[in-house]
Amino acid sequence: MDIAAPSFRAATPGDVPELVALIESAYRGAASREGWTTEADILEGQRTDAEGVLAVIEGADSRLTVVEAGGETVACCQLEHRGDHAYFGMFAVRPALQGAGLGKVILAEAERFARDEWDVAELHMTVISVREDLIAWYVRRGYQRTGQTSPFPYGEERFGLPTRDDLEFELLTKKLV
Repeated sequence: MDIAAPSFRAATPGDVPELVALIESAYRGAASREGWTTEADILEGQRTDAEGVLAVIEGADSRLTVVEAGGETVACCQLEHRGDHAYFGMFAVRPALQGAGLGKVILAEAERFARDEWDVAELHMTVISVREDLIAWYVRRGYQRTGQTSPFPYGEERFGLPTRDDLEFELLTKKLV
C-alpha cells in the first residue's frame, strides 16, 4: 500500500459504515492502542455513529474527505465552512499507519482545500485539552493554542463515556497564508 501518494475524495452516504469503523478504530477500544491517537484511556464507549457521520456528509457547508491508498480507505477528515474560517475535525488514520507521515499529508491537503476552494484565512479545531501529545503534534504544524476552552459534553453518550471529570476542548487555530 503506497501511503506516500494517497488520493482524496468527498465521502458519500455509502461510505458511512466504513468511516464509522475507521473512526472508532482510531480512537476507542483495543484496536486504537495500535496507534498513538487513542482516547481509550480517557473515554470509553463510542466516538461517533452512523447518524453523526451522515450528517457531516450531507451538511451544506461540510465536507468529509475519504483518504485512500492502495484501493483502501486509510483515513478521513472533516472540514466545515464557517464564514471566515473552516473547522477541521473527525480526523482519523488507520491505527497501523499512524506515525508514518500520512497525517501530515492529510492535514496539509485539508489546509490547502480550505484556503484554495473556500478562500478562508484560518483553520480552527478543538482538541481534548488533556491530549498534550496530540496538541504538541498540531503545534509543530503551525497551530496556535488559544487558551479558549469549551466544555466536554458529559452525559451525552454519543460522544463517549468519560473516565475522568476534567475533560474540556481547547481551540487551536492556524492562519492559512
